[in-house]
Amino acid sequence: METPQISIVAPLYNESESLPLLVDRLNALMDSMPMTIEVVLVDDGSRDNTPLMMRQLALTDDRYHCVFLSRNHGHQLALSAGIASARGSEALFIIDGDLQDPPELLPEFYKKLREGYDVVYAVRRKRKENMAKRTSYYLFYRILKSISYVEIPLDSGDFSLISRRVANVLIKMPEESRYLRGMRTWIGFKQVGYEYERDERVAGESKYTLKQLFKLAYNGIFNFSEFPIKFMTTTGAIAILISLIYFFAVVIKKLFFDPVIEGFTALLFVVILFSGVQLLALGIIGEYVLRIFFQSKNRPLFIVKEEIVNREYV
Repeated sequence: METPQISIVAPLYNESESLPLLVDRLNALMDSMPMTIEVVLVDDGSRDNTPLMMRQLALTDDRYHCVFLSRNHGHQLALSAGIASARGSEALFIIDGDLQDPPELLPEFYKKLREGYDVVYAVRRKRKENMAKRTSYYLFYRILKSISYVEIPLDSGDFSLISRRVANVLIKMPEESRYLRGMRTWIGFKQVGYEYERDERVAGESKYTLKQLFKLAYNGIFNFSEFPIKFMTTTGAIAILISLIYFFAVVIKKLFFDPVIEGFTALLFVVILFSGVQLLALGIIGEYVLRIFFQSKNRPLFIVKEEIVNREYV
């Protein structure tokens, strides 16, 4: 296969139910478009038949480029592995393997790219998840936007079309705790949103657990905001102010009114106030220290076990 113009990148984890449907829609998409396209599928340590199905696909169709990671590294790192392996000379089209991101939007995104945009990101007009999830996502994106030092678009995920030069910059960025949609925004260049209605999963269940969603949210907040540290400074100042007010109130009461009775309530108030502030401060500082600790190890972001390109093992 000649060097592809566009690479479609999709991370997979235990997606044996949805993979055949994904392949059918990708094949129809590639057959309908005039440019050369490759599909980079990344197996993120799946425990079902996903790796076997990927091998069979890559060995029978040279449009499919399959990357197999040594273990489950997580969605953001699997996506990073796909971006690093993609060969598209013009652009990379990033989607999820569960078909919640319709690949058929590629022609519309590509039109925007040809208009001069380096990043075309999808904006979710409507989600088809339960009310609790929709509310959580809605609030998170707006909180992050209000505290971030970069303008991260509202209701936009990893689903996007990025130019080759944006992909090259992403590959060079060494962050261990990755939040790709924030990194994509930080890079800059000309970017535009495209509204779409997010579909339901075609098969299986979401692989993002509540713990993983919190981890992703933490990466977004601590990697792209100074708010946590500034919040602790403000909280400390407020705690000192409250304590001073309480102190002066006690002194005035002792000097001009009834004698102050030393009691358990006042002591408990002071202990809880300052202990809570200190623990909160330690927790926030710990988040930053933890990220520095993992980054300082300088380990590779992911380990590729094997790769199949043009029907050949690498």
